[in-house]
Amino acid sequence: MSAGRLYYVMGPSGAGKDSVLAWVREHGAAHGVLCAHRYITRPAHAGGENHVALSEQEFQSREQRGLFALTWQAHGLHYGIGNEVAHWLARGADVLVNGSRGAFDLACERFQSLRPVLITASALSIAARLAARGRETEPEIAARLARADAYPVPPGSVVIHNDGCLADAGASLLQAIRAEH
Repeated sequence: MSAGRLYYVMGPSGAGKDSVLAWVREHGAAHGVLCAHRYITRPAHAGGENHVALSEQEFQSREQRGLFALTWQAHGLHYGIGNEVAHWLARGADVLVNGSRGAFDLACERFQSLRPVLITASALSIAARLAARGRETEPEIAARLARADAYPVPPGSVVIHNDGCLADAGASLLQAIRAEH
């Protein structure tokens, strides 16, 4: 059995990463693709992605015990990817993780099989999604759009454009993964 590959998903806020990953979570297992949950110091019902909610104390306890393969901080929260991901990869599963630009270099060091995935969308789509979720003010949305314009595309990335039908974006990602086998 050959080892699986880690697909490290990144993209600007509002590009629809959580939605694409949720679609793949529902449709990808039949193709040997697993989506790892992130461990986040955010309440479980806070909206957005399906994650494992931890208190800051529990997160720090797990981190001190080496239970995470990767951690980072962003937006006042702690994020982690559990060590179970290495176990899944060793058993031949392809694994998608919702990553962060800030932790990308460390992820590349820790996972030799890493393949970057950039989920992106037009500025118009991103602005509409950010406004619809209602968490940011207009100036904050403008700042996120400026950061989205400057979002780098790591070499060797699978690029998924998520401007249309969610199923099309999810199917494109699954097709890209299957094409690598």
